[in-house]
Amino acid sequence: MEFKNKVVWITGASSGIGEALVYSFSKQKSIIIISARRKEELERVKKNCTNNSDNIFVLPLDLEEHDTLHAKAKIVLKKFGKIDILFNNGGVSQRSLIKNTIIDVDKRVMNINYFGTVILTKSVLPSMIKNKSGHIVVMSSLLGKFGTPLRSAYAASKHALHGFFDSLRSEIYKENINITIICAGFIKTNIAINALTKDGNPQKYSDPGTENGMMPDVFAKKVLKAISKKKEEITIGGKVIIGVYLKRFTPLLFSKIIRKQNVR
Repeated sequence: MEFKNKVVWITGASSGIGEALVYSFSKQKSIIIISARRKEELERVKKNCTNNSDNIFVLPLDLEEHDTLHAKAKIVLKKFGKIDILFNNGGVSQRSLIKNTIIDVDKRVMNINYFGTVILTKSVLPSMIKNKSGHIVVMSSLLGKFGTPLRSAYAASKHALHGFFDSLRSEIYKENINITIICAGFIKTNIAINALTKDGNPQKYSDPGTENGMMPDVFAKKVLKAISKKKEEITIGGKVIIGVYLKRFTPLLFSKIIRKQNVR
């Protein structure tokens, strides 16, 4: 797939993986809609795209504000007429034991990561079906393939995304719409710092796995390659991806290993 002049909408675009994706698509001369909660950070990202800033449209949104998402999609479609690639990247992580975590944290993680993503996708889908064209990309995680301690709500939300988008793929394959699920390992971002703790407050510090993770720009290049090849699913993120295979082929061994790991 050639990305030049493609209309690409990226959520979670103000930092980390989303920001790196903006820069990568910008270099490809794409027309980019960048969304996240903080408008000032989106403007910063836009200014950094010196080679393509005229083709970047800032559209703040909050995936937790479900009632606003359909209107946001209408704004994009009215301005650009179509969306070639919807990149569902926005989300939040979590770090706390199940027994200590208030249910409002579980609900909030699901509302942002799962329901926000699903509602935005459903808002865009009719136009893609009408145009018989489109590509929906979903930022998942290795935690969409297995669970670990301290990340129960996050893992649940990512598992849910896999179920939904695998089902959607099977329903729309005749419409010339592609779906790619990206299963990310450790990427060096602020995801751990911003992760919700047992009472809903952010953790405010990172962890060794994240700090030693793949750089976002390297990750973004691999993602664009996967999209161009129309991959259905791809796992990116260093040695930790071995967990996927251990879970699949030796689940008992995987369970014994994961319960002993320092996953902070």
